[in-house]
Amino acid sequence: MSYPDAAWERAMKVQEVILKALTGELHWFRAADILGFSPRTLRRWRERYEEFGYDGLLDLRRRTPSPKRVPVREVTRVVQLYREHYRGFNARHFHQIARREHQVTLSYSFVKQALQLAGLLKKGRARGRHRRRREPKACFGELLHIDGSPHAWLSRCPEERAVLIAVLDDATKRVLYAQLWPSETAHAIMSALREVIATHGLPMALYTDRAHWAFHTPQAKGPVDKTQLTQVGRALDRLGVDHIPAYSPQARGRSERLNRTFQDRLVNELRVAQITTLAAANGYLRDRFVPQYNADFSCAPADPASAFVSIGREDLEQIFCHQEERVVGRDNTVSCDGHAFQLARQPGRRSCEGLRVTVRRHLSGEYSIWRGGRRLGHFPAVLERTRDRRTAVGPMEAAGAVDAKSAPTAPWKTPKPRFPQLPQASV
Repeated sequence: MSYPDAAWERAMKVQEVILKALTGELHWFRAADILGFSPRTLRRWRERYEEFGYDGLLDLRRRTPSPKRVPVREVTRVVQLYREHYRGFNARHFHQIARREHQVTLSYSFVKQALQLAGLLKKGRARGRHRRRREPKACFGELLHIDGSPHAWLSRCPEERAVLIAVLDDATKRVLYAQLWPSETAHAIMSALREVIATHGLPMALYTDRAHWAFHTPQAKGPVDKTQLTQVGRALDRLGVDHIPAYSPQARGRSERLNRTFQDRLVNELRVAQITTLAAANGYLRDRFVPQYNADFSCAPADPASAFVSIGREDLEQIFCHQEERVVGRDNTVSCDGHAFQLARQPGRRSCEGLRVTVRRHLSGEYSIWRGGRRLGHFPAVLERTRDRRTAVGPMEAAGAVDAKSAPTAPWKTPKPRFPQLPQASV
């Protein structure tokens, strides 16, 4: 004979309240008030639940308890483990870590229901209308996704926000690159693309949003202008990679889901590992998180052939850089980024005045000046100069040899009065 619906609902309510009391979230006197029991009656219900499990909350005259019931001690251990060490993890993430590191043998669905009944996890909302997902590409390297996700990745330093730059393969769901940067800039994007291309080769296409580094958009939320290329667009056009813009977050759902998964898992793992710096977080990403993520979520492509193409003799250092056109001045100098670069005398040419050259600022911070395929000069990284001249410090003062206030003034640098001094009248 089956149980009525009222019996099932009452048993579920009693189990939920007892689990909260077992984990310490509710006091036993408060639990007795919620159920309408006396403390003595609730103590008997607790003993029945510990002895017979969920079936002990039902009428035992109707059927015998299940021999496959889970011991209450194991349920209590799992709930306390989540509450004390892994609060904030989602059910799937916690279940994987609990099985791998704490020898928990319970199923995922049971652990999820136990955490929901204990009030430690929220129940999922109802699904919306039916949607159809775009089929992934067939070959590895046929389409890559790159996106930046600003977030408070270091939970132990909530005031510090960084951006996660991640590159995802569409066919295998494999993360090819992931690193935290202070901000989402063209320099960070170029560094990510250069590492992926140097490791795997040239992909067929790249799918991005319409950020300032990706496309030039004349009108806000309008179509992109592919005739006016950005620095990243110029590099991709030079390599022959098709650059595809996305016009909605739903269009790049795979990268959005990747960011959501990283925000859900990486933040908690960095907190448990007590990581407080971006350098340590990037090391954790590279050595532990990304390999484990690829082992758990990546899949085999429909076509085993790879779509990546060898880079050949292309020099990625000359492609992934900030490039601008300049004209050489009369003194054979080229100005760029507020700095003047002096060109040496070129063989076979008396002067470089008036030549139209290309200035490249490389990812390492170095500069090089080119005219066609010929390099006219190479310059090391330039340090930023102090913008406030009142606080500028000279080389001797910076070295600590002379005090800025007590330094003697040269006679030729003595400031002259703005107006001639008039003789004072004698008293």
